[in-house]
Amino acid sequence: MKWYKKLYIGEKAKKEKYKVFGHIKQSRFCSDTFLITLSENPDNLLDIYSANVLKQPHFKNKRYRDNVYVVGLAKGRDEALELVRQIVDDVYKGTGAFDIRRYLNFGKKL
Repeated sequence: MKWYKKLYIGEKAKKEKYKVFGHIKQSRFCSDTFLITLSENPDNLLDIYSANVLKQPHFKNKRYRDNVYVVGLAKGRDEALELVRQIVDDVYKGTGAFDIRRYLNFGKKL
């Protein structure tokens, strides 16, 4: 899993970010915590995952996990949706388009 250097973090998540990072790294339960990632599906812009989904066997596969690019961290579904809106707004204001991967200069090589 790769983390964006300028990670978008929700207000509630900022208060507990180090605790949350530790829980995610140790594959521990994270109450009401969501990750915003670049989508693997080219028809989508971003994906929202509960941090607890990372405990499933599919996400433990190193080959798959290395292709997860985290761009946002939120506490609560509403905050996750707000972060997605903020990311999309920033990209559109900056480029006039919706190429998030290129705008953030993060993730798979272009």
